[in-house]
Amino acid sequence: MKYRRVALIGLGLIASSMAHAMRAKGLAGEIVGHAKSAETRAVARELFCDRVCETAAEAVKGADLVVLCVPVGAMEAIAAEIGPHLAPGATVTDVGSVKQAVVDAVAPHLPESVHFIPGHPMAGTEYSGPRSGFATLFQNRWWLLTPPEGVDPEALSRLRGLIESMGAKVDSMNVAHHDLVVAVVSHVPHAIAYTMVGVADHMRRVSQSEVIKYSAAGFRDFTRIAASDPTMWRDVFLTNKDAVLDILGRFGEELSTLQRAIRMGDGDHLHAYFTRTRAIRRGIIEAGQDTAAPDFGRAVEGAEGG
Repeated sequence: MKYRRVALIGLGLIASSMAHAMRAKGLAGEIVGHAKSAETRAVARELFCDRVCETAAEAVKGADLVVLCVPVGAMEAIAAEIGPHLAPGATVTDVGSVKQAVVDAVAPHLPESVHFIPGHPMAGTEYSGPRSGFATLFQNRWWLLTPPEGVDPEALSRLRGLIESMGAKVDSMNVAHHDLVVAVVSHVPHAIAYTMVGVADHMRRVSQSEVIKYSAAGFRDFTRIAASDPTMWRDVFLTNKDAVLDILGRFGEELSTLQRAIRMGDGDHLHAYFTRTRAIRRGIIEAGQDTAAPDFGRAVEGAEGG
């Protein structure tokens, strides 16, 4: 057992998956949860929490691990509420996909007697809510930690052990580097997906239902990404705007180069460019972060055009 009592604040995909994984592997003596919605609390009580509280302050009492699983924009209010009720020596972490904004929002409200170790599981699906979690969500996925200088090494080691026991791989980096990395691998790809689906929606109004009817793998995968939780992604773009705008600027430069090659009929440039980018996909597969199975491993009936 890694922790005697774990408090999960916010009970969506990540929290429910953590609870299922901890239960499956006996990593927590008691799992306590809190969510704003009475309906969510009822589902969590039924499916994965030993105890559910109506307030975050009540949920964190006596917990030796507190995990903030709320949208980034809600972190400060939650931190202010729970701060006076945290047990001395407890570890507080989070699962937000932006780290500087979380540190700025949470750290000022925590007593010096607790260990604050921000975190970010690089795992998820397009689904949300307390029924969406499953115990193997973190299997072979990266969980990034951004421990502050002077963090207690025992608290860090204990949290790392929990995460690894849930199947994830752990890496540590500083806050600024984290926010830049995730802008490249997650935030800007989501921005592009949202934009492409928005363009398609405009075209659908012009061409009736063809865009939906004839969507093959490329556009379909854009829609999967763009189906992610809107509140979470609103907060991500507002709180990591500098890194996102930096990478979007670089994307614009790459897109301009690609446009020029297409316009000029520069087949050699296009072939070389696509060869380099194809190698990135191979690297992701070799790293075990996706499958090389046809159609991304999805079970489908018949063949689809691409």
